[in-house]
Amino acid sequence: MATNPNKAAGKKQLTAKERAKKQRKRVVLFLIEVLVLAVMVVVLVLTNKATQMGKVQINEEDLIFNEGVEESTTMQGYRNIALFGVDNISGEVPEGENGKARTDTIIIASINLDTKEVKLVSVYRDTYLNTGDDYYNKANSAYASGGYTQAINMLNTNLDLNITDFVTVGFKGMIDAVDALGGVYIDVDSAELQHINNYQISITDGIGTDYTPVTETGYQLLDGTQATAYCRIRYTAGDDFKRASRQREVIAAMAEAAKSASISTLNQTVDDVIPNVYTSLDVDEILSLMGDLASYSIVDNAGFPFEENITTGRIPDKGSCVIPVDLATNVTLLHEFLFNDAAYVVSDDIVEFSGEVESQTSPYLD
Repeated sequence: MATNPNKAAGKKQLTAKERAKKQRKRVVLFLIEVLVLAVMVVVLVLTNKATQMGKVQINEEDLIFNEGVEESTTMQGYRNIALFGVDNISGEVPEGENGKARTDTIIIASINLDTKEVKLVSVYRDTYLNTGDDYYNKANSAYASGGYTQAINMLNTNLDLNITDFVTVGFKGMIDAVDALGGVYIDVDSAELQHINNYQISITDGIGTDYTPVTETGYQLLDGTQATAYCRIRYTAGDDFKRASRQREVIAAMAEAAKSASISTLNQTVDDVIPNVYTSLDVDEILSLMGDLASYSIVDNAGFPFEENITTGRIPDKGSCVIPVDLATNVTLLHEFLFNDAAYVVSDDIVEFSGEVESQTSPYLD
């Protein structure tokens, strides 16, 4: 049984059901903001459409936690949520509770339940990791192999985390959410300008819509298609690392726009967004806690593996991969970044996986 991060010494012992309900309510408050960012709140805030959303029930017996993680005091007072953006030519989330597609975006949203501060970590999609089944491949292959359950297990397995909730969105949902918010302000540089319209073409070809070209550099209002294309740019300096940074940048811009958006504004595109969201979160809880939206703030963000402990290599049958050097060190840095625990000691499982990543990749490092 997982440790309750909200329990303090000397307080009345709550039942497991009461602890879970209390914790989920606090988490849901955060998601009103950050999942708007990641596109989902457009659906979640609308009572008359709630039953059409892809609400799924995760069987927690299928989730993997490294030995000791559930009892660890490191994550007490925090909740971690997986945000997945799937790469599908139609722009929609694949149908079914375990619909499979590669994840173009993998973000961990970590919530400090006391301060309401939020940190975002992008797990680079090409990171060479244990995919949650003792097979080693790119991180984005986990969702393609086993849907959201395996993708969550991939994160828990490699990062010593306790994730049990997720939200998955297709990029068509991203487009509609940004448009519902009236667009987002982004500073487009000359290198990005060379690519953003090409990505708009590929997106609109897939979903059958038109686009408005971006013609100038500088700080400007981007519509949904433009912002989604901006998130997908990878052929500039920084490659996929910079793309993950752009994704977090757009999320932060959506956060600011969401704080001033009205329900009527969100309603404008709800019918288009609903088919593009799957989540384990309870809509009724989210709707009942709408009033606390402005209390949460994104205070920091990062990419995993960390810059000082990362390299790349072309692994046979896997292609170009991001290599954590070494995984155990990166996990220690992750727990320091997310939970302010500079003394974190990784689990024995992480030590094993770290050694396996090293042995499989060391002959091919750049």
